[in-house]
Amino acid sequence: MTEDTGWRFCDSPDCDVVYFAESGEGWFTKSQLRVAVGVKERTGERPLCYCFGHSVESIKEELKAKDHSEALEDIRRKMKDPGCRCEVTNPSGSCCLGSVARGIEIAKKELAMAVNEREPPAAPPPSGSLGEKISKAGAIISAIVASSCCWLPLFLLALGVSGVGIASTLEAYRPVFIVVTFAFLGAAFYFTYRPRKAISEAAHGCCATEPTDAEGCCATPKKRRISMMTMNKVMLWVVTALAVAFLFFPSYVGLLLGTNGGSPVTGDMNRATLEISGMTCEGCAATVEAALRAVPGVSAAAVSYEKKQATIFVPKGEDVPRNALLEAVRKVGYQAQFIEEPARNEGVPQKQSEVH
Repeated sequence: MTEDTGWRFCDSPDCDVVYFAESGEGWFTKSQLRVAVGVKERTGERPLCYCFGHSVESIKEELKAKDHSEALEDIRRKMKDPGCRCEVTNPSGSCCLGSVARGIEIAKKELAMAVNEREPPAAPPPSGSLGEKISKAGAIISAIVASSCCWLPLFLLALGVSGVGIASTLEAYRPVFIVVTFAFLGAAFYFTYRPRKAISEAAHGCCATEPTDAEGCCATPKKRRISMMTMNKVMLWVVTALAVAFLFFPSYVGLLLGTNGGSPVTGDMNRATLEISGMTCEGCAATVEAALRAVPGVSAAAVSYEKKQATIFVPKGEDVPRNALLEAVRKVGYQAQFIEEPARNEGVPQKQSEVH
C-alpha cells in the first residue's frame, strides 16, 4: 500500500478476521472477501502469489515432479519483467516472497505426512511371545522343584531344620516334575523356532503377493548385529542348560560336596556298618558322611546312597563310638541303625539286633 489507511492485516490461520481497523471496532472476516486468503487457510488451493499464480497445491505438484520448488526463483525473475502488483493483488498488500517461502515448507510437511499415512507401520521386531516366556519360566521352576528332594534338605539343615520328611514326599513326585520340565522345554522350543511367515504376512498385507526383495514395505530391513530372534534362541539354550543342570543335580551333588574324606583305610582297622534311612540323593550321602567323619575317634567313613549304608572305620584296638555315630546321623536329619557288630580286631563282623 502507498499510504496508511488505518487498517491492518492479520495473517494468522487461527483467526477468522482478515482486516481490522487500528482504531474503532471495524473488521472484515474471510467470508466477507471475494478472494481467498491463502495464508489464512490450512487446506485447499491456498494461493500464495496473486501475481504469478503460485499456491500451496501448485508447489506440491512441483515437489512431486522435481523433488524441489523453483517458485521463489520464478517470482524473482518475473518481478523484473513484467513486474509484480503485490500492493494491489496480494491481500496483505506487501511482497509475497515471505508467504511463498512458508508455503514451500508447508507443502513439504504435508507431502511427508501423506507418505507416512500411506506406508503401513513397520513390523515390530520379533520378540519372545507370552507362551515362550511362560514355557521358559515353567521349565526352570519345574526343574528346580524336581531336584528339591536333594537341595531342600541341605538348605533346611543349614537353617537347623530337618527336611527328611519333605524330601521323601518330593522324591515320590520327582518323575512327574521331570516330565513337566521337558514338556515346558518342548513348548519353549516350539514358540522360539516356529515359522514366522504367517506373522509377517499379517503385519504387511502386500507381502502375501509381492516378492520379498521388492522395494517398499516388503523390503528386507537391515540386519542388526544381534537380532531379537537370536537373543531369544540364546536365552532358550541357556534355560535348557539350567533346567538340565537342576534335573541332574542329585546325580552330581556328591562330587560338589566331596566324599571319601578322612584317613586312609587299612586292613587292620575296626569297622561297623550302619543302615541309613531318609536319603534321597548323593547330596544326602555326602552330608551323612561328613557328619560321621566329624565324630571323635572315627578315622574314615564311606556312605553309599545306592545301598543306603554307611561304613565307619576306627583305629585297631579302639571301640566304635556307636552312640555318637547314631546321634551324629540324627542331628543331620536322618535315621540309622547298626547292621553289623562293631569288631575290635580283624575278621568279619557278626550281625546283631537293631540298635536305635
